[in-house]
Amino acid sequence: MAAYIIADVTIGDTAAYELYKSLTPSSVAAYQGKFVIRGWPTEILEGDWHPGRLVVLEFPDAALARQWWHSEAYGAAKKIRQEAAQTNMLLVTGPEVL
Repeated sequence: MAAYIIADVTIGDTAAYELYKSLTPSSVAAYQGKFVIRGWPTEILEGDWHPGRLVVLEFPDAALARQWWHSEAYGAAKKIRQEAAQTNMLLVTGPEVL
């Protein structure tokens, strides 16, 4: 069952975040993940949510998504992101068929 990591990122240090962006794709791919949304414009339709940079990653299953997030391959990039930005991130398991 597909799993998605959804991140709402407010960037504080743009130079460091650019480094993060360059390091992340190879680590995502190593766990069979892919970017579905990566910083596209958003439009508020309802509520009080004002996301910064919105990112959605798709993985084949939740186990691979968790393995990526905890991996050594992502560790250095994650540390840079955590220092360069404020992030809200969650893991959502999707249906087998939409």
